[in-house]
Amino acid sequence: MSGALKEVRSRIKSVQSTQQITKAMKMVSAAKLRRAQDAITQMRPYAKKLQEVLSNIVTSSNGDVSMELASERAVEKVLIIIVTSDRGLCGGYNSNLIKLAKQNIKTKFESQSAKGNVFVLPIGKKGFEHFTKNGFNVVNDYWDIFSDLRFERVQAAAKYAMEAFASKEYDLVEIIYSEFKNAASQVYTSEPFLPVQKVATSENNKKKSDFIFEPDQQVLIDELMPKILNTQLYKAVLDANASEHGARMTAMDKASENANELLKSLKISYNRARQAAITTELTEIVSGAAALQG
Repeated sequence: MSGALKEVRSRIKSVQSTQQITKAMKMVSAAKLRRAQDAITQMRPYAKKLQEVLSNIVTSSNGDVSMELASERAVEKVLIIIVTSDRGLCGGYNSNLIKLAKQNIKTKFESQSAKGNVFVLPIGKKGFEHFTKNGFNVVNDYWDIFSDLRFERVQAAAKYAMEAFASKEYDLVEIIYSEFKNAASQVYTSEPFLPVQKVATSENNKKKSDFIFEPDQQVLIDELMPKILNTQLYKAVLDANASEHGARMTAMDKASENANELLKSLKISYNRARQAAITTELTEIVSGAAALQG
């Protein structure tokens, strides 16, 4: 019985040690989440308004300006930018993003995939490892952005996508990322990046936006379009960064709760084994005393 008690004691210590780690990781993620949440909260309205401006300009264009990044053509080659995390222990965060990417490839780009014309640009180590290991066409220059998250590094990835689209290396570029809602809720999102989307207008509402361009429409479009697209990708990366910390904080909180439940169960088992051992010892003492008296 002493062996059973020792085993249960060992398991209790192991669970307590694991619980200390999960609680510490939750606190670290909570601190990082606050910073990441502030960053995306400040960035989102700015990025949204810029995207609206860009879409309106593209929609209102009368065709006398050149807009390579808004030109729609037959989709032969596709680039998917997927934003995952560098580290695990964040629940189903990475697996859900990868699942969405594969689902899109299977349903939306099946013919392109069959010809080997679907390329993946992973941002984040987990996505890079998965798609490389599974034989996808991977652009492997930008996966480590989260090791030093700065606008300039995200801008380099956006610039690659824009230049490749303009040179017709890809006909469509899509972003897959997790949109941050709150610590316990993320929305796994797939949205177009290139070509720049026009504003949807109905037949009854074709009112043309009246823009006054100064200095020149072509100059402004050439300047604005890349900058707004850089901002759009940076916003997606900030969203993903906040989502990752929120998912990890939630996962570590659940792990700590599960450790509590397991500790309760183990302590009950330990007390039962201890009582059984004491009862056995008392029985042996009583039996020995009775044998001596006899």
